[in-house]
Amino acid sequence: MMDGSFPETAATSELVRAAGRERTISATALLCAVAGTAIALHLPGMSRYGFFRDELYYIACSEHLARGYVDQPPLIALIAWISRHVFGNSLAAFRVFPVLAGAVTVYLTGWLAGELGGGRLAQFVAALAILFAPLYLAFDSILTMNAFEPVFWLACACIAARIANGGSPKLWMLFGLIAGVGLENKHTMAVFGFGIVAGLLLSGDLQPFRSRWIWIGGLIALAIAAPNLLWEARHGWPQVEVVRNGQLLKNTPIGPLQFLGEQVLFYSPIALPLWLGGLVWLLFAREGKRFRFLGGAYLIVLAIFMIADGKTYYPMGAYPMLMAAGGVAFEKLSAHRAWTPFRIAYPALIALAGLFTLPFGVPVLSVNTFLKYADALPYAHHVKTERDSTAQLPQNYADMFGWDTLTTTVAQVYYALPETERGHCAILAGNYGEAGAIDYYGPGLGLPKAIGGHNSYFYWGPRGYSGECVILFGEGSSGFKNYFGDVRQVATVSNPPGMPSEQDVSIYVCRKPKAALAELWPHFRLII
Repeated sequence: MMDGSFPETAATSELVRAAGRERTISATALLCAVAGTAIALHLPGMSRYGFFRDELYYIACSEHLARGYVDQPPLIALIAWISRHVFGNSLAAFRVFPVLAGAVTVYLTGWLAGELGGGRLAQFVAALAILFAPLYLAFDSILTMNAFEPVFWLACACIAARIANGGSPKLWMLFGLIAGVGLENKHTMAVFGFGIVAGLLLSGDLQPFRSRWIWIGGLIALAIAAPNLLWEARHGWPQVEVVRNGQLLKNTPIGPLQFLGEQVLFYSPIALPLWLGGLVWLLFAREGKRFRFLGGAYLIVLAIFMIADGKTYYPMGAYPMLMAAGGVAFEKLSAHRAWTPFRIAYPALIALAGLFTLPFGVPVLSVNTFLKYADALPYAHHVKTERDSTAQLPQNYADMFGWDTLTTTVAQVYYALPETERGHCAILAGNYGEAGAIDYYGPGLGLPKAIGGHNSYFYWGPRGYSGECVILFGEGSSGFKNYFGDVRQVATVSNPPGMPSEQDVSIYVCRKPKAALAELWPHFRLII
């Protein structure tokens, strides 16, 4: 009977499956291309400027592998250790994994858009928006926990979306595995996990909680995180003290409106309609009903960090979910004839704006060129997460300068000492960036490892030094020198591009301690 329909046969079924595989392969190839672009964008900046302050600290931590540190779980130190042993000890070597993590985030964002029901356009636009988000470009340029955090959040979101699409509930065990490793990267993973659970409850989807697999997944996450949690408990929960002191003494206080405004800046104002539209699609669209818990998770995460006075970039791991949903909404909306031109124009605008702001996230320009560029486009100067900010360079760049010069000057002071004093002369740094600089650059100059009271350096102790001879410098040194009876200022290090606390660093040679250094050590403690 010629009615225009075809009976389904094995052959036609195979053709349908083949066509589906071809579309999947094409989408995969497209996402791989966008992820590859993410790597390419970072290559010119991997060896520019210098180490960011925190990078030097994480490298130092990698020489003291442990189950925990004062201000972070152990994974970042392990990544630094692997980087050094696999890629070498150079600036670019320590940035390989962050760049790769950024590429994975870009790819998974597009993959999630496909899981939410989007086609190639949805996947492409979502991945493109994350690729050019200024905050992601900045964090993926350096060795930091923030480069890896979105990977863990996003991977868990992808798994949860797959389960919502009818995937095996046993996937909750994989969710727990990834979440557990994510907790070893950064404790804020717990906020995301709470957001997912609360989002499911608020959406009315109680089916996952009737299955044993989600509970097993939670136990897996807890088991992986347990060693670090035990370390925290044994040391009096220093991470809580770090957060509290940061809020009181370090972080720039902001209100809700500024918090929300910086969300717009961090992910590009051009992408605002995309992620905001994605949130609306998740919460209200009929097609997004089974994924509604993702929208709820974002709102809960955002509210927690706002109420807890968290830094404005803390919710960054949740935005790929919104970009993915926004890609789906954009694809559906632009299917209408009146919106068809936007299918090309909007992605092009995202890319153009991203290239325009690229120098604020990736150090592709020389300092002088960047300063001229920033004067013409004052983009990053509106965002300051810490009180010790600089007017010349944005904070993410200012903290990359002066560490090698500082170490060289300390070495000159060290070798100016009588030879009989050098063997027992300690190098006492004010903060972990200054100590990390000595530990990284110092061995090449014949210097001993630094000591200090800042965060984990405090737990590493005075390393057997008596305090009879101490080269003291850096943050807090003006107060610390009072613990010595004989103090001479011997040098000052100028660092105009650096942070204010590192621009004019006094170096002292201290003798005649008022007590043994081991007794004085608690006075040098700085947890922030």
